[in-house]
Amino acid sequence: MPTYRDEPEHPRQEPEIIPPDKNSSRDSAWPPPQGFSENRGRARIYVTRIGPLGFALLMLMVGVFAGVLLLALIGAALIWIPVAAVLLIIAAIVDLLRRL
Repeated sequence: MPTYRDEPEHPRQEPEIIPPDKNSSRDSAWPPPQGFSENRGRARIYVTRIGPLGFALLMLMVGVFAGVLLLALIGAALIWIPVAAVLLIIAAIVDLLRRL
């Protein structure tokens, strides 16, 4: 139990760190499982320049995303117009009732 509130609580037991074993049963299986090889987990990534068609498709996707975002923002703004109008009408009614 920490004596001060800001002092962190120390673990009750030290964690056990188990180093990787080269002779584990999974790695020493022979023949290797179907679809696996020695460079398991590695993949090649080929990076090329974007051509005109790819650039046009990318710009089309950006434009569609921007349009959807703009419509969402306009829709959110349009929802507040009736809310603001109702609040303004309520404030006017309350002001009229106070003057009576």
